[in-house]
Amino acid sequence: MPVEAPKIAGQTVRPELTAAIMAQTGLNDDVLQKLVYSFYAKVRSDAVLGPIFAARIHDWPPHLERMCAFWSSVALMTGRYRGAPVPAHLGLPVTWAHFERWLALFRETAGEVCPPAGAALVVEKAERIARSLHLAVLGQDAAIPDMS
Repeated sequence: MPVEAPKIAGQTVRPELTAAIMAQTGLNDDVLQKLVYSFYAKVRSDAVLGPIFAARIHDWPPHLERMCAFWSSVALMTGRYRGAPVPAHLGLPVTWAHFERWLALFRETAGEVCPPAGAALVVEKAERIARSLHLAVLGQDAAIPDMS
């Protein structure tokens, strides 16, 4: 019989991996929650991104909690997020310029609220996510931006 990973509140976790990432980056769920809430406050007031989000998200508290779970899973490997981000972004009226704006706000916010090693980790992951979503939203013929 296979041994299951420990579960917390129904979520599968990788406690040793998560602990190592937290020790290396200074990230934890509290820091990630501050990142998510601060970042989306900027997005909501942004002249470029705000209207796109306002047209689709009408109940912000559940969205923010979903994003906290997402970033916990992405950055800390906690397994808290359950969802499919690509279908949620299909059909959005966006170009790479929108993703660039999203990344600029994300980088700024990460630098403000995360320790330097943590900011570097989440920014690297955000850049990969932006490229993947760009390809998903605009199709496989979309030019892949160079992030270097």
